[in-house]
Amino acid sequence: MDVSLTLIIVMAVLFACGVYAMLERSLTRVLIGFLLLGNATNLLLLIVMGVPGNAPFYGAEDGMSDPLPQALTLTAIVITFAVSAFLLALIYRSWQLGQADTVEDDETDIALRERTDADEDVMDDEDDVEDDDATTDFVGVQTAPITVLHMRDHASIDDAAPMDRPIAPVEPEPSSTDVDPQEQTHDPREEDRP
Repeated sequence: MDVSLTLIIVMAVLFACGVYAMLERSLTRVLIGFLLLGNATNLLLLIVMGVPGNAPFYGAEDGMSDPLPQALTLTAIVITFAVSAFLLALIYRSWQLGQADTVEDDETDIALRERTDADEDVMDDEDDVEDDDATTDFVGVQTAPITVLHMRDHASIDDAAPMDRPIAPVEPEPSSTDVDPQEQTHDPREEDRP
């Protein structure tokens, strides 16, 4: 028996056991199944890598290993670790709340299990009805996520402008209390000088 054939058989067994364990109601078994699937994925990437060779940075052109499966394997290890930590936290919290890690049936699960074929046909008929009038989820202006401003909304917006231009600064008009700068002869800064 060749080594690659052995790896393929082990990988297939790990995938089968992992999928079977993940279909259980116990969160601990789901965690074990996920770990088996992660290891099976790592073996799959190891098989895809092909014949072992020199490291990619070694400098030799021939006999070099493919670095992509190695990078994917590292990524798969990190993802498996992160999801396993999350599942462990779920298991711990479930054990704290209910002294069990089994996912129980709720009302929705029971209602789905008790549905008949006639109920399924009614639901299929409801799915066939298509509403061609609505082309988007945001139909009305009130619920639109983007507000389009027009000239009446803001004074500096020109609806007919072909391109955006900076707004020219507006100089304030002199009022009756303002003094003309040419008529001003007294500089207050001169008083501070010695």
